[in-house]
Amino acid sequence: MLSPVIRRRDLLLLGGGHAHALALRMLAMRPVEGLRITLVSPASHTPYSGMLPGLIAGHYRFEDTHIDLARLCQWADVRFVTAEATGVDALRRRVHLAGRPSLGYDLLSIDIGSQPELDSVPGARAFAIPVKPVAQLWSRWLALASELADGRPRRIAVVGGGAGSVELVLAMAHRLRDAPVTLYLICGTPELLPGYRPAARRAVARALAQAGVTAYCGARVSTVERDRIELDDGRELAQDALFWCTAAAPVPWLQESGLATDARGFLAVDDTLRVEGEAAIFAAGDVATQTRHPRPKAGVYAVRQAPVLAHNLRAQLLGRPLRQHRPQRRFLSLLSLGERRAVADRGLLTASGAWVWRWKDRIDRRFMARFSDLPEAMPTTTPERLPEAQPRAQAFCGGCGAKVGGSALGNALARLRRDYPEHCPAEADDAVAMPLPASGRQVQSLDLLRGLVEDPWLMGRLAALHALSDLHACGARPLSALAALTLPFASPDLQERELEQLLAGALHEFAAADCKLLGGHSLQGHELALGFAVQGEPMAVDGHLLPKRGLVAGDRLILCKPLGTGTLFAAHMQARADGRDIAAALESMLLSNASAARLAVAAGVSAATDITGFGLAGHLREMLLPGQSASLDLAALPVLPGALHCLENGILSTAQADNEVLAELPPGADSTRRQLLCDPQTCGGLLLGAPPAAADDLLRQLQDEGYRQAAVIGEVCSDEESAGAGDTRLRLRAEVDDRWETEAGRQAPGRA
Repeated sequence: MLSPVIRRRDLLLLGGGHAHALALRMLAMRPVEGLRITLVSPASHTPYSGMLPGLIAGHYRFEDTHIDLARLCQWADVRFVTAEATGVDALRRRVHLAGRPSLGYDLLSIDIGSQPELDSVPGARAFAIPVKPVAQLWSRWLALASELADGRPRRIAVVGGGAGSVELVLAMAHRLRDAPVTLYLICGTPELLPGYRPAARRAVARALAQAGVTAYCGARVSTVERDRIELDDGRELAQDALFWCTAAAPVPWLQESGLATDARGFLAVDDTLRVEGEAAIFAAGDVATQTRHPRPKAGVYAVRQAPVLAHNLRAQLLGRPLRQHRPQRRFLSLLSLGERRAVADRGLLTASGAWVWRWKDRIDRRFMARFSDLPEAMPTTTPERLPEAQPRAQAFCGGCGAKVGGSALGNALARLRRDYPEHCPAEADDAVAMPLPASGRQVQSLDLLRGLVEDPWLMGRLAALHALSDLHACGARPLSALAALTLPFASPDLQERELEQLLAGALHEFAAADCKLLGGHSLQGHELALGFAVQGEPMAVDGHLLPKRGLVAGDRLILCKPLGTGTLFAAHMQARADGRDIAAALESMLLSNASAARLAVAAGVSAATDITGFGLAGHLREMLLPGQSASLDLAALPVLPGALHCLENGILSTAQADNEVLAELPPGADSTRRQLLCDPQTCGGLLLGAPPAAADDLLRQLQDEGYRQAAVIGEVCSDEESAGAGDTRLRLRAEVDDRWETEAGRQAPGRA
C-alpha cells in the first residue's frame, strides 16, 4: 500500500485583509498537494471596511460586516493562528509573533493593513482613537456607546477629510441622532473629499448640514489634550472623544525588518506583488505600494489584487511564470451618508439618493456572501502538486521505523532548551530519575489528545493543561512530565517546525506550573496526537489528596468553568461555529485549574474531579457513593457562548451518544441543557463538593481568582432527601456497583 502525499512546504499568509481573505478562498478551491497554508491574524473576525460605517449607523449586524476568518480557515483546511506580528526575518524565513514563538515559512504573503499617522501631532497617540486597524474600531465604538447611555451631553470630533472620515462621522450622527451629542469634522484640506467631483462634495456637505455635523475645513490639529483640541490657527475645540482618520501609515516593524519600502515606509512591491529584492515574500493591500503604479490606500485596490496574488503564490510554488498586476486609475466610489442614502462618484458620474445606497448595499452583501455562503463541497478536479510532493514508492514503516527524524528532533529541542533551560533540561539518558516529593507521596496520570485546533502552539498548551488537570483534580502540584507525540507525515523541515511549536506551547504551561519536561517519545503517523504522563505531589502540607469519591450529603456542587466545548468544536469541524465562540471557548480552556485546586484544598472540600471526556453527568456519577444522588439545577449550569445554539441545531460531539448511555439520566423532557450534561469537555473545569458552610466563600474566591462563571449547580443528597426534589431539578443516582465501591484497603478508582 502506497503512502499518501505528504506536506512539503509552508505558505504563510500574514494578516487577514481583503486580499488575503479572497486569495485564501481561491487557493482552497484549487488546492496544491503537498502545501500547508497558515493564516495569522490578531482576531478571528476581520471587518469589511465598506460596510463598517453601516454597522456603526445601525443598518447591519456584526455578522453582516465581518469575515469569520476562523470559520473560513476551517472550511479551507488552513491553519488559523491568532497572533500579532512583530517582525519578519527574511534571511531565516521566520515571522516573529507577540508572546509566542516565531513561525517558519517557505513562502510568505503580507496583508496587515495600515494605521493612522499619530506621532506628528503631540497628544494624538495618547488621547485619540485611531480608526485603523479597522478591526479595533468597533470595540472602541461600543465602549463609547455604553458611556453615552448616561444621557450626559458629549462632544465627539473626527479628524480627517477623506471618504472614511466623512462616512464615519455621518454614521455616528445617524446612530446618535436622538442623543445629546455635538459632532465635529476637522479637515486639513481646504475642501472635503479632495479628488471627488464638486457635485459629490456638495451632496456630502448637505448631508453633514442636515445631520448637524460642524465641518472645519482648512484646519489642522496642532495639539491634542484629554478634553480639547488645539488647531493651527489658534482655535480650541472641547472634545470628549476624538477619532483619528488621517492618512495611512505603516506599522513600525516593517522597516526594522530590513524589507524594501517606499519613502513612507510601506512595503515596496513590483507588478507581480512580490516585495522588491525578496524571492519568497509577497504583499498586498494597504501595507504595500506598487512602486511603478502607486495608488491611494483603499480597500477596492486590495480586492482587485486578490486574483493576481492567488495566481502568483500558486505559480511561485509550482515554478511557473508570474502574472503582472495593472491597478486601475479610477474606481467607483460609493459613500454612505449615515441614513440609508449614498453618493456615487466615478469620472464624470455623480449621483446620490436612497437608490445609490441600495446599489451599494447589494454590492457589499454580494461580496460578503463569498465568505458566509461557503460551498459544502470542493470542485472534484485533480489538484495540482508541488514538484517535490510525489507519492512515495514505499509506505512509511511502523515500529521504531516511524520515529521522528533525529535531525528535526534535535534542532527543535536545542531551541526549546535555550528558551526553557529550567524546564527542558538537556539530558540524553534512556531513562530519567523522577524527582522524589518531599511528602513521600506522589501521584501520576497520563492523558492524550487528538488534534483539536490547527494552531500547534495552542494545541501544545491545551494538551499540557489537560494532562495537568488530573493532578489538580487530586489536589496535587505538578513536578515533571514525559511527552508522547505523534506528528503527521511531513517533510523534515515541516516536522521540525511543528514539533517546536507543539512543545513550546506545552512548555509555556509547564513553566508556569514549575513542571519539568524530562523526556518523551515521538512518532510519525497519519494524524496529530499529543499527550503527557505527569507526576506530582500533594498541595496540602499534611500530604492529603482530594478524593474523587468523598461527597457528603448536603455538599454543594461547584462547577468552576462553563460547559460546551464538545458541541462547539463539533460545529467548528463542520465550519458551522462562529469564530468568536471558538475564541471564547479557548480562553476558558486555557485557564488552568491550578488555582481552583489550591482554593479547594484550602477550603477543605469533600471531593473533586475534573470534567472531561465523559461530560458533567458521567464524571459526577463517578463521584457519587452508593445511596447518594445529586440534585442539579439545569438553569444554573454555566455555558460557553454559542454552545446552546449549536445543541439546538442538532450539532453533537461524536462522544455524546456514549456519554448519554454512561450517564443514565433520569427520564425527563429533552432539552439542550440536559444534552449539555453529556457534552464531552476538553480542558474542562473542576467539579467540587463543598460543605455548605464553606461553599459561598469558596465560590467568591474562585470568581475573584478568574473563574468568573464558577457556579453552585446543585447539591448532594441521600436517597431519602432527594426523593422530594422538584421538577426543575435533575437527580442523578449512583447504583450499587462493585466497580465504584470504596472499601478499606482497596485502591480508589482511577480517573478517566
